[in-house]
Amino acid sequence: MMEISSLQSVRYPSPVVSRRSRTNSAFIRCGITDPTGAPAPMGQKTKYKDGLFEKAFMSLFARKMDNFSSPSGKKKNRGGGLFDMDYESFVDVSRSVMKGRNRKQQQEIVREVLMSMLPPGAPAQFRKLFPPTKWSAEFNAALTVPFFQWLVGPSEVVEVEIEGIKQRSGVHIKKCRYLENSGCVGMCVNMCKFPTQDFFTNEFGLPLTMTPNFEDMSCDMIYGQVPPPFEEDPVSKQPCYDSICTIASPTAEICPKLED
Repeated sequence: MMEISSLQSVRYPSPVVSRRSRTNSAFIRCGITDPTGAPAPMGQKTKYKDGLFEKAFMSLFARKMDNFSSPSGKKKNRGGGLFDMDYESFVDVSRSVMKGRNRKQQQEIVREVLMSMLPPGAPAQFRKLFPPTKWSAEFNAALTVPFFQWLVGPSEVVEVEIEGIKQRSGVHIKKCRYLENSGCVGMCVNMCKFPTQDFFTNEFGLPLTMTPNFEDMSCDMIYGQVPPPFEEDPVSKQPCYDSICTIASPTAEICPKLED
């Protein structure tokens, strides 16, 4: 079976980096359907109908993140039970984690949260069960669609080409729920894209590249594709959503959260 770790030179579409991304055009022009199949109202966020499964994961992640919500180490007392936190609460905690921390510190916190969700020795076991092969990449892509819909919204497995080899190890997220609800480029890059890429690539040993599109808020995940370093990734030059991000810097050419 072909080793994916040797398939590193393929190019995939890069995130759109343009001045148009600094408007809320994604909310105005995107007519993607919501999880119920009905078109999302123009100019409004996609509506979701979360069940107990989704709410349990939101609460679990939010409470794990809440341990790091204050740089001083003092977390907020949010109270409530396992199913009491909604998606807005999860995003609010993520935003709190960003405050007072630089890019690398934010990414390290997400790594710690992800590690805390796993039993001891899980990364080593994952490497044994899922070596960097075509089958492993395709299997993880298939798992991503049902298990991470609560986090990123509806997605589908798609065929990608790596070194001339076609395989179904791509996941197309139609409109990222996390990016849409946060409206923040820095949160997308620092709290999702790079920590997730690093976790799969370096902890699990299965390369993963995530390519967000800041025009329509879609994203492509490619299992088996080694991600470029931050400095060579187009997202490193992405400006803010200055009209929808609560912590945006409208005059900055690049999102300030990507520079510190």
